[in-house]
Amino acid sequence: MTLTRFRLLGLLAVGLIFGLLVSGEATARSDARITVYAASSLTDVFPAIDAQARYSFDGSSALAAQIVNGAPADVFAAANTAIPAQLYAKGLVEKPVAFARNSLVLVVPISNPANIHGVRDLTKRGVKIDIANPAVPVGGYTLQVLKNLKLKARIMANVVSQETDVRSVLAKVALGQADAGFVYSTDAKTVPGKVKVIRLPSVAQPKVAYSIAVVTRSPNQAAAKAFVKRVTGKAGRAQLARYGFLTVTGPKQ
Repeated sequence: MTLTRFRLLGLLAVGLIFGLLVSGEATARSDARITVYAASSLTDVFPAIDAQARYSFDGSSALAAQIVNGAPADVFAAANTAIPAQLYAKGLVEKPVAFARNSLVLVVPISNPANIHGVRDLTKRGVKIDIANPAVPVGGYTLQVLKNLKLKARIMANVVSQETDVRSVLAKVALGQADAGFVYSTDAKTVPGKVKVIRLPSVAQPKVAYSIAVVTRSPNQAAAKAFVKRVTGKAGRAQLARYGFLTVTGPKQ
């Protein structure tokens, strides 16, 4: 074997080994365990879609603030389309995709001590109402409901607390610490036997849409994109429907 041929074979071997290492690194990245920042109302359904991911559930606005400040998130899922769109405009996430819808309901403790049977009963003197802070999506949707019903001022006069996420509102009502609260219909289903659900008039319903995006600076881009694909794919949509979420209609965000 000539020296030149020997060197050529050596270079080919080095190239092969390098290629295998790069391929292995790419596979590892696509299979990486990612961190997903998601709205509190997704607490139950997301682990059902992907049990391997690490999750941080909180109010969408609080999670967005953490991402702005450099938190190590790979994927962001919010309970509205506005917050991900704001992060996209700043170059902090890839283009968001709408993946589910929801609706708001009124919940009261199962014993219903304030004798509430409809939204207008919330205007009665002495009723204690708990809502989410308007800075989080469910709080903003709640104000839309009250505005649509032309009852905002009268009902807000009975609001005794504003929470950081929907699960906190639900917990206070379920524990009887409030006479009523506004939550997503999917959240109300997580505490059977503890709250009574009162449907809202259709004319009062806001357009509740969720969107999801890969965080731009995520070091696990392949795995993050795979997670988004699982959520928006057929199996993901089936799990979302199983947990009470509605399908997305119209163009994706």
